[in-house]
Amino acid sequence: MEIKPIAHFESPLKSKFGIPRQSGLVEQLSGRIVFEPPYRREEAVRGLEGFDFLWLIWEFSANRDAEKSLTVRPPRLGGNTRLGVFATRSPFRPNNLGLSCVRIDRVEMDSRLGPVIYVLGADLMDGTPIYDVKPYVAYADAHPEARSGFVDATEWKPLEVEMTDELAAMVPAGELEALRATLAQDPRPRFHDDPQRIYGMPFLNVDIRFRVDGRSLIVTEIIKN
Repeated sequence: MEIKPIAHFESPLKSKFGIPRQSGLVEQLSGRIVFEPPYRREEAVRGLEGFDFLWLIWEFSANRDAEKSLTVRPPRLGGNTRLGVFATRSPFRPNNLGLSCVRIDRVEMDSRLGPVIYVLGADLMDGTPIYDVKPYVAYADAHPEARSGFVDATEWKPLEVEMTDELAAMVPAGELEALRATLAQDPRPRFHDDPQRIYGMPFLNVDIRFRVDGRSLIVTEIIKN
């Protein structure tokens, strides 16, 4: 079977560094699904206005050349414990396929792009190829009493983000809350714990520089690209 992208994702997150580790963790994070030319027709999304969420099937395109293994180290376990790849949500998978549930914000018709789906809470990098879009159906897709393996046994709390008003003013007002929530998820590799190390994360047209000391993430600099 050969599959080709039906759409691509547009996001303020320009690299895989800083991407939320699951969809829905940063509900404020906005993005949009832009269809490829063969699918830029209004009838392709007819009826979608009746749904609140979508499943996206997409590709970990930044990992195409990454080494693959049958065991991985989940960040939720501190990056030191190995589990089977099929018992995790690791992005380093045999076929590089991702599955995300996102909230539909709105669907707009564009004169050039056709139907464009605006969504919230996605964990996709800018430019990510999307292979299918399916509506979320609560009666079949929701299992609130389901066990979640090692996730149930590990507590995790977001970081406190510290940013001066001067630095905050360099980020578009409508995106500032999404940036803060993304940083609070702790973009660092889980095995990093140097309070003096400075990290960089591209967001929209700026580069966010920060360090983490304990439970505080301190934004030290914002550089316009």
